[in-house]
Amino acid sequence: MTFDITRPAAFDNRVTRDLGVEIPIVQAPMGWIARSQLASAMSATGACGIIETSSGELDAVKDEIRKMRDLTDKPFGVNIAQAFVRDPAIAEFVIDQGVKFVTTSAGSPTKYTGILKAAGLTVYHVVPTLAAALKAVDAGVDGLVVEGGEGGGFKSPTPVATMVLLPLIRSKVDVPIIAAGGITDGPTMAAAFALGAEGVQMGTRMVSAAESPVHHNWKQAIIEARETDTLFLNQRHSPALRALRTEKTEALVDVEHNVFGDFGNALDLYFGGDMNAAIALSGQVAGRIESVESVADIVAETVRGFAETVARLQG
Repeated sequence: MTFDITRPAAFDNRVTRDLGVEIPIVQAPMGWIARSQLASAMSATGACGIIETSSGELDAVKDEIRKMRDLTDKPFGVNIAQAFVRDPAIAEFVIDQGVKFVTTSAGSPTKYTGILKAAGLTVYHVVPTLAAALKAVDAGVDGLVVEGGEGGGFKSPTPVATMVLLPLIRSKVDVPIIAAGGITDGPTMAAAFALGAEGVQMGTRMVSAAESPVHHNWKQAIIEARETDTLFLNQRHSPALRALRTEKTEALVDVEHNVFGDFGNALDLYFGGDMNAAIALSGQVAGRIESVESVADIVAETVRGFAETVARLQG
């Protein structure tokens, strides 16, 4: 498929060269969601689809990686979420599949960086703080995914907004950065570039995409959400969680125990559409999403919006 997009000169940067893509937009590695249906649609645009491992369903994830070879000849990546993947053989499997780009998260950057880089892969580590960023750079990663606390999913118990975290880390490290948290369109992508990023990651926007496998009820809940309709849960424990405001999540706001044990039946939420069956992870940017769009349209509009924003500022 060919996309009629004028790619800004800023897109010829370290992130696009590291990932082998034309557009420095990455789809977030969301459990059960970031599988071949969504990731292949993302890669087909010239951006970068990612296959998840945070579901912990390693056999299914391996099948999804294999399916990507049939669905696209474009580059894609794999996320290794260390807290949810206990089998160290995942690194060898990813290497054997010919994957060239890996993000590592939810654990130490020292665990897989060496073996992956020795096999010729590019490794970016997800970080929520400056200290974590410095540790990852010391471990030899090629780049960072800097994740602001307004993003959805699993979070540091002490969240820092992208507007603060991104320029802070940029001022202390020289490696390329992909910004995550609050990114949903061209203007927010341009803002991330202004703060030092060379790429962006979209999570909640991709949950609501037409190719996302989640039930329509979840997509509709994102569309109807206000900017105040997410809750930050589990701040006394780890991981903390940012999720949509539902009856289930409102009941978990002030509990003392670790709410991860109350996560619920994810499959009933993700694919059955029961919004109270589990914690519906979502970023604050849900308040800016107004419709279900195809991945191709989301990427195309983001690129156009980026170029228009840069031109307006230059003018």
